[in-house]
Amino acid sequence: MLKEWLSSFTAIFVAMDIIGTLPVYFKLTEKMTTSERSRVVDFSIVVALVTALLFALVGQVVFRFLGIDVADFRVAGGLVLLLISLADLVGKPEHESRSTGSAGIVPLAVPLITGPAVLTAILLHIESYGHAVALSALLMNFALAWILMRKSQSIYKLLGKDGANVLSKLVALLLAAIAVSMIRGGLMQMFGKASS
Repeated sequence: MLKEWLSSFTAIFVAMDIIGTLPVYFKLTEKMTTSERSRVVDFSIVVALVTALLFALVGQVVFRFLGIDVADFRVAGGLVLLLISLADLVGKPEHESRSTGSAGIVPLAVPLITGPAVLTAILLHIESYGHAVALSALLMNFALAWILMRKSQSIYKLLGKDGANVLSKLVALLLAAIAVSMIRGGLMQMFGKASS
C-alpha cells in the first residue's frame, strides 16, 4: 500500500512540476502586493484542486462510455507526458507556452497547476491503485504545492533563476522516464490481451 501511494505521489508531483511553475508565477504576480499574491495562491490552489477532483470522478465514466480501457489510456497518457517532458527538455517549457491570460484561474490554476500531465497521472493511478491511494496522493501534492507557493519568494531566492531552471529540467527528465514506463506497461497489457 505504501509503495503504491509513493508511486502515485511521485508521479503527480513530477507531473505538477510546481518548482518549474514558480518563475511563471512570479512573472504573473510581480506587480502584486504580498497579500494579493497570497490570495491568488489560495484561490488558484482551490480551483485547481476542484478541477482535478471533478476530472478524477467524471473521467473514468467518460472513458467507459467511449470504450477506452486502461491499456489504451496508459499508452495515450504516456505519449502526452512524453511530449510535455520533451518540450520542457529541448524546447520552450510547456508551462511557459501556456502562460497567457490573467493570474488566478487562468493560467495559474488551470493549466499551470492542474494541466494535462496531472490529469493523466491521476486517472492512470486511479485505474491502477484505486481512488483512495490516488486521491490521497493528489491531496498531499496540493498541500505541498500550496506551502511551496506560499513560501515561493524564499525558495526562489534560495535557488535563483538558474537553479530553478536546472531543477525543472531534472523533473522533466524524470517525467520522461515515467512516461516511457507508462507506454511500456500499456503495450505489454495490450499484447498480453491479444495473445490470451
